[in-house]
Amino acid sequence: MLIWTKECQTLAWHCSPTKTVEADKRVADRVAEVATARGISRAQVALAWLLSKPVITAPIIGATKLQHLDDAIASVAVQLSGEEIASLEAPYAPHSVVGFT
Repeated sequence: MLIWTKECQTLAWHCSPTKTVEADKRVADRVAEVATARGISRAQVALAWLLSKPVITAPIIGATKLQHLDDAIASVAVQLSGEEIASLEAPYAPHSVVGFT
């Protein structure tokens, strides 16, 4: 669940006042930059990136609004450039899973 966290002062999937929040925010900010430059939604950019990785398979679960489906369908037509993919991946910092015990 995406929640606003007062402690972390950000939207986050989990609230752990660790380095991962800032690292993950940099990735989300980069997605927003690419989406703004292309005039498409962040979801379309994220899904287009996922579709550009043939070794990644993941179901899209929980589409609760028609817009979620529209974004998923539209993302199939989005072809990210090599530069965009590199830009999206550059701020990623591998880290351990946090928030689960």
